[in-house]
Amino acid sequence: MVRDIAPLLENKWADPAVVVVDSNLNFAIPLLGGHHGANEIARKLSELGAVPVLTTATEVHGKPSVEGIADRLGCKIFNKESTIAVNCALLDQEIEVLEVKGPRIVVVDEDVSVLVKSQQKTSEVKDNNKGKP
Repeated sequence: MVRDIAPLLENKWADPAVVVVDSNLNFAIPLLGGHHGANEIARKLSELGAVPVLTTATEVHGKPSVEGIADRLGCKIFNKESTIAVNCALLDQEIEVLEVKGPRIVVVDEDVSVLVKSQQKTSEVKDNNKGKP
């Protein structure tokens, strides 16, 4: 299977989530995109009896990941290369999530992940609040 999909792979941000399941449905192993949906798919397959085998460091240690935090907040990761350093830091310490309302200019180090709120999510919240006092 790996050889079959290898030519189709681009990078961790563009590749689809891929989960391998044995023929007896014993195990569900995220092969690609653990932080990008594969871990969640493996968890859902546990409802059918498969044991999810999660190997991403943050999952193994029960810690949040930048990708998971961004997803829960409805954000996109602006500087994706930062997630390696920040995810490593999340393993050892609590990392504060700061919300900065604009207009502002924000200057950050390379080991700071910048999450940008999705315009669609912001619009949905505004639309849902129309007509409410």
